[in-house]
Amino acid sequence: MSKNASSRIIFFLLIVLSVPACAAWRNPGDGINRVKNNAEEERLREDIVYYAEKFLGSRYKYAGRSPKTGFDCSGFTHFVMNNFEIKLSPSSREQATQGRSIDLKTALPGDLIFFRRKGRINHVAMIVETDGKNIKIIHSTSRGVVVDELMKSKYWKPKIAHVRNVISS
Repeated sequence: MSKNASSRIIFFLLIVLSVPACAAWRNPGDGINRVKNNAEEERLREDIVYYAEKFLGSRYKYAGRSPKTGFDCSGFTHFVMNNFEIKLSPSSREQATQGRSIDLKTALPGDLIFFRRKGRINHVAMIVETDGKNIKIIHSTSRGVVVDELMKSKYWKPKIAHVRNVISS
């Protein structure tokens, strides 16, 4: 076989083998991104968190949904997920019903965690990192978009309501 023919075969194999990993299959109608495999989902979750972290320091604005004007908590998660074609309501109470409920112990980066005050959902944050003991979250608060260590927070920890996976099925 000639060197030129070998090069063409290698090029063809590289193209064929890379196509399945190029994109996740998404069904925007149900608001949940369906991915084909764990590696794809892990990469998507990393991309979501990386994108969210770009807005650290953005200011807080009630009902805000943009880095130009500022974010409230659900406006922030709505904005970030929308960048990845994951459709979420801009309301934390509505987001708290989207995707599927999961246990905090199995939560992954990109999952949403909801907080309750006086029996009602009133706040949402995104999990950035978890190691089984410590959980870092990114969210928009009166301090703007910040990262907090959830299990060390005397304010947020007692208000945990539940966690939702809006990324995978």
